[in-house]
Amino acid sequence: MQLIKAAVCHTHGAPLVIEEIRIAPPGAGEVEVTLDAVAICHSDISYADGAWGGSLPAVFGHEAAGRVTAVGAGVEGFAPGDDVIVTLIRACGSCPTCAAGRPVNCATPRDGTDGPLTTAEGRPILQAMDCGAFAEKVVVSARQIVKIPAQIPKDVAALISCGVITGIGGAVNTAHLRAGEDVVVIGAGGVGLNAIQGARIAGARRIVAVDMSSEKLAIAQDFGATHGVLATEPKPWRAAFEALGGKGAEVVLITVGAIPAYEQAPRYLGPGGRAVMIGMPHSGQTARYEPVVMAALGQGLLGSKMGDVVIQRDVPWIVDLYQQGRLKLDELISGRWSLAQINDAIADTRTGSAKRNVILFDR
Repeated sequence: MQLIKAAVCHTHGAPLVIEEIRIAPPGAGEVEVTLDAVAICHSDISYADGAWGGSLPAVFGHEAAGRVTAVGAGVEGFAPGDDVIVTLIRACGSCPTCAAGRPVNCATPRDGTDGPLTTAEGRPILQAMDCGAFAEKVVVSARQIVKIPAQIPKDVAALISCGVITGIGGAVNTAHLRAGEDVVVIGAGGVGLNAIQGARIAGARRIVAVDMSSEKLAIAQDFGATHGVLATEPKPWRAAFEALGGKGAEVVLITVGAIPAYEQAPRYLGPGGRAVMIGMPHSGQTARYEPVVMAALGQGLLGSKMGDVVIQRDVPWIVDLYQQGRLKLDELISGRWSLAQINDAIADTRTGSAKRNVILFDR
């Protein structure tokens, strides 16, 4: 087993600790990836805060890119030297949901504490979200990675692994957004900006961004929003109604985990509209709706996990969009940090002003 540096969570809500841990070599069907970059997602912060439980110690991080440095038995299609992104979607490929084309909802259970990570003394460490990418290396299933062109910068490529596919996939795969439909995107953070891009690529007529920050609304228009509405207004859905020409939206994409956003989302919808739940509230939090109104208007709520992507299908498409200049990725990066600075990067992410902060590893 190798010794690597990682940012380890020992206590929920406490700063991460940079220390040496052990990582096992890849087993059957697995690959080792030496990382160049990992982005900080709000989900990592929520997990580290204890929002969704989980055992400790743990290594979080799941938006990563690097280079394959070892492959386990039975791995086909990958070899040392391949440039790849690493996702948290560990799909078995054979359970009913995988067979139905929904690998993000793979039903095969896996114990992350029985993974490749241990402390220097040999005690188990949770490989959170089947990645554990706040570390110099990861060992993951070969089904979790996708090859990318070598010329794409790894800090940019890392963003595709979660925030990009979640936002774009929510608009395209979950909402099944059709050309000419009007869209409201609640939240203009990293996922929200990609939801806006997904709506634009899908041919939305008007895209209204809703956020607490006027600065973020201005950025949202750079990414394709046609209008911006401050969520701090007394009834922001009325402003969105006016922006859409006196009608409700066909699609509302909720990209934040705030309960008020969930409770207000149906108010932005027109008859027959659908609200897509992308942002992740903390466990135990609940939202209230008036179901008779939604039933009478034929409206619906749809859950979207990781944009319902099939990474082997959707990532190459997204990479092509970026290389053609039709998708903004470089502009999503707010700051670049070292692993030693990860707690500062997390603190900066908590402020809500950052689109995506990225940790770069020395190679």
